[in-house]
Amino acid sequence: MPDSVWPTAQRPAPAQRAGRYLPVSAAHPAKMLPAIAAQAIARYTSPGDLVLDPMCGIGTTLVEAVHQGRHAIGVEYEPRWAHIARSNLDHATEQGVTGRGAVFRGDARNLLDLIPQEHHGRVALVVTSPPYGSSLHGQVRSSRETGQPGVTKHDYRYGTDPANLAHASTDHLLAAFTRILIQCRRMLKPGGTVVVTTRPWRERGELIDLPSAALAAGEVAGLIPTERCVALLAGIRDGQLITRPSFFQMKNVRDARRTGLPLHLIAHEDLLVFQVPSRASSVARGFGGNTDKSYLCGEVR
Repeated sequence: MPDSVWPTAQRPAPAQRAGRYLPVSAAHPAKMLPAIAAQAIARYTSPGDLVLDPMCGIGTTLVEAVHQGRHAIGVEYEPRWAHIARSNLDHATEQGVTGRGAVFRGDARNLLDLIPQEHHGRVALVVTSPPYGSSLHGQVRSSRETGQPGVTKHDYRYGTDPANLAHASTDHLLAAFTRILIQCRRMLKPGGTVVVTTRPWRERGELIDLPSAALAAGEVAGLIPTERCVALLAGIRDGQLITRPSFFQMKNVRDARRTGLPLHLIAHEDLLVFQVPSRASSVARGFGGNTDKSYLCGEVR
């Protein structure tokens, strides 16, 4: 299977969102990089296609889709982010986009009940990311801004609802994510594509290999892995990576190194690409997925 590197952070994230998203969008703790969604949409869909994000947050996938003349549907659990996602779509409409978008509020584990029947089996592309690693999220304010000593972390938590998957244990999250992917498969048309962005992180020193677990979840859902790519979170200048980590990512790495754990700054997202079998290939393959594990090679770490 092919591996590729997507140069999706040539501009910093705030510059990618400036003017395209409402300023309140910055408060979301785990926003997808707009260029990742935009490249997936350009690569795997055509104008007029329907794009779905079952955990859409502030609506990044939806906004990038309608700006490219695609139509988009999103589902979001938290009312706050669902409202902001709708507002970002309204903002895109005011900017003259030709695509249309809609946001449904609810639990993505009930995707087929939340999205009108008329859209079932019509989706060309799913782009989504499971929640992960609270230590990777958040922004800081300096003492100059707050008047308090040191730095203050903010916008690093989801809401307090315990049913939100952001608060789930890793095992619970993966079971729920598998259920979501199974329903996404039923939303997709034959030959449709699923793109999942994720990354590993450490919890109390232990590696949580979410990319490999998400890959397994896709196979259980009956999706066929076709690519494993790297979506850069760092810019490229003169052949060198220019990392853009958050303050707390840098702090976590430094703290780990002081204890002897050789952590490095994360400079990419793992980008997993699956396809829904066509009707003919479904009969030939069954829905067990591809058992060839060669696609696990070629990761960038």
